Amino acid sequence: MMPSKITLKNALGAAGLAAALALTATTAGAADSIRLAVTDVEGLEALQREFKPFADVLKEASGLEVELFPVTSRNAAAEALRARKVDFVLTGPAEYVVMQKLTSAYPVVGFSRPDYFSAIVVMADSGINAPADLKGKTVTFDDIGSTSGHLGPMQLLADYGLDPRNDVKPMHVHRNVAHEALKRGDVAAIGVNYRSWTDRVRAKDPDLKPGAFKVIARGPDLPNDILVAGPHVDKDVVARLRDVFSEQSDQLIAAILTGEDNQKYAGMQFLPGVQDKDYQYIRNAYATIGYPQYADFVGN
Repeated sequence: MMPSKITLKNALGAAGLAAALALTATTAGAADSIRLAVTDVEGLEALQREFKPFADVLKEASGLEVELFPVTSRNAAAEALRARKVDFVLTGPAEYVVMQKLTSAYPVVGFSRPDYFSAIVVMADSGINAPADLKGKTVTFDDIGSTSGHLGPMQLLADYGLDPRNDVKPMHVHRNVAHEALKRGDVAAIGVNYRSWTDRVRAKDPDLKPGAFKVIARGPDLPNDILVAGPHVDKDVVARLRDVFSEQSDQLIAAILTGEDNQKYAGMQFLPGVQDKDYQYIRNAYATIGYPQYADFVGN
């Protein structure tokens, strides 16, 4: 027997009411909890080890449940954000400009990294005194897509009037290998994250003193690591987190620095006023390396 129109209308009304109630429940639940991913930490175990103390402090200060959401890559983080499986992502500058293009994510707070800039380093006795002297010579860079070891140094050469893809012979190698190649004279210069190179490589060199090396170009401080929110996240939740980062800064920083791999943030402060335009230098760098649309994660 076919249902009457009244019965069908009532059924549709009940279904609509149920859907509305379900949506209300989901929205209410979302306002009480957030899911956070970090792009440069792979696996739940590592993520818990590095960021659980931070998540615990953030939970206590904000009143929100904070779930750490592991991702395997930058692409995975972007897909999770687009699919609303994750609400917030902590990522680097190079990743941010692509993620923003792909997902319309927007800045929440910057995580400053003191002395975070790129440099071009040569041997002090090489006779090379300026970037122009590198024309036709081999220069090493870090992993393809690295903000401070690839995009930053290439843009730095461009700032000095060189085309880093054609005026020099670029080579991508790990900074430790690049350092040894520079010492042997196999390459003319290395493009580096200056702090990482000085702290982790030059300071541990058993053969040469720091004075054996010379910086011929220093870039501007690079844009900071950044916590971004997906466009689906309630704006009140974002505002609440910004307030927490301002008001509970010392506790959150102390929690971050319990992670061994998070020592790059030593001496940091949070920057709630961070804006999308602060990342234009990275967009320029993408154009310099041949990716003017910055719509893909290079190096994947």
